Amino acid sequence: MREKIIHLESIVKNYKVGTQIVRALRSVSVDIYKGEYVAIMGASGSGKSTLMNIIGCLDTPTSGKYVLNGKDVSSMSDDSLAEIRNSEIGFIFQVFNLLPRNTALENVMLPLVYSGTKKAERKIKATQTLTDVGLDDRMEHRPNELSGGQRQRVAIARALVNNPSLLLADEPTGNLDSKISEEIMKLFAEIHKKGNTLLMVTHEEEIALHAHRVIRLKDGEVESDTINENPIY
Repeated sequence: MREKIIHLESIVKNYKVGTQIVRALRSVSVDIYKGEYVAIMGASGSGKSTLMNIIGCLDTPTSGKYVLNGKDVSSMSDDSLAEIRNSEIGFIFQVFNLLPRNTALENVMLPLVYSGTKKAERKIKATQTLTDVGLDDRMEHRPNELSGGQRQRVAIARALVNNPSLLLADEPTGNLDSKISEEIMKLFAEIHKKGNTLLMVTHEEEIALHAHRVIRLKDGEVESDTINENPIY
C-alpha cells in the first residue's frame, strides 16, 4: 500500500481585500504519495501559489483538512508550523534566497543550525550534500561568485540537507536560461530517482513535462490531475 505524504481534503482559502472576499481555493482535495514527482500548473490567479503556501505550511486554510506525513497541520500554531517546515519540508525558490555574505557551505549548513545538529556534523552533512549536487569545488564561494545555475544548486542542497519528507520547488527555473534550466531539471530527476518526494509549481509546460504527474488548477479548483506517461528524463 502506498504511503501518503500529503492529504488535502476540501481545502478552502479566502482572503479579504478591502470589502471584497477573494476565493483563492475552492474545495481542493488531493493526495500525493511518497516518492511521487508532481507538477502543479495554472495561470496567474489559478490558486497554485496559494496552494503551494498551504502545502509548505507558510499559510493555513480557511477551512478543510491538511495532513502532512501523518500530522494534521490544518490548524497548528505558527511555532508548530515553523518546526514542521524545518523538519519535514525542503524549499527551493525562484529567487534562491541565499545569504549573500555567507559561503555556499555556510548557506547549506543553516537549516542544520535551526534543527540543532552539532557543528562538526553540520559541516560533514553540508559538504556531502553540496558534493551530491556537483558543487564540491565551489563550497567556499559566496553567491555573487557563482552563476545562476550554481546558486540554484546551492539552494537545492540547502533544501536537501535535512533529509526532508517533501521537496517543494516554486518556479525553480524562473530565473534561469533554457540551458541551465535543463541542467536543473536533470538534477531534479536524479533527486527523484533517489526516492525523494518532489512537488514543483510552474507555469511552463515544458518544465511540467519533467514531472510524472501534473495537477492543473483553474479558478481555485483542480481542473485536471493526470499521469505523465513519458516524462522527460
